[in-house]
Amino acid sequence: MSEKKPTALLVHGAFADGGSWAGVIAELENRGITAIAVPNDLSGAAADGRKVAALAREIDGPVVLVGHSYGGAVITSAANDAGNVTALVYVTAFALEEGEGILELLGRFPANELGTSLAPHQFGDETYLSIVEDKFPEIFAADVPAGQSRVMARSQRPIAAAAFEEKSGAASWKRLPSYYLVATADNAIPVEAQRAMAERAGSKTTEVNGSHAVAVSQPLAVAEFVASAVEAGAAR
Repeated sequence: MSEKKPTALLVHGAFADGGSWAGVIAELENRGITAIAVPNDLSGAAADGRKVAALAREIDGPVVLVGHSYGGAVITSAANDAGNVTALVYVTAFALEEGEGILELLGRFPANELGTSLAPHQFGDETYLSIVEDKFPEIFAADVPAGQSRVMARSQRPIAAAAFEEKSGAASWKRLPSYYLVATADNAIPVEAQRAMAERAGSKTTEVNGSHAVAVSQPLAVAEFVASAVEAGAAR
């Protein structure tokens, strides 16, 4: 038995921020699980993953990495640089194969409205992308109350366009236990893509009838799934 219960590090994805995990953190804390939402620069999985790995290495004990959306690509990368990571949890997230990019993977599935609903922003030499405000609720947060989804749209963090094309490093899910929460009403990542990634990774999978923002709309369901990974890690 592990002496310490794993700490859950929660990595947000594109068009969100650490506050999107607030409800999940509260539910995990109620279960005696330490959960921390880590900052994500949304600049590219390799660079973002190194920062998450550095934070994981600061923790004295095992760590379960939890990624939402693009955050899945980040935790896959981070686990290669932090030896105390014991499991990966993908919450409607990208579990990429080595050498695979996000756009490449999405191109294998029927297109949705996400690609046509992105607004570019030029920050110096780099292009960042956000979801246009009037499309945000439908694509990202269809099951979140209207007032809350408007706030989310106006507080979203843009992602570097290059992050969608960056090729993944080694697929750490091949050597670590993985868990995948499929959001069946997700209008950002097609449910077929989610299921395909979960199957490819051999993940323990659950399905929730939720939007892409399932961690916001259904924090209890997400927390219960993350807790199952943490408890399994504590038992190993």
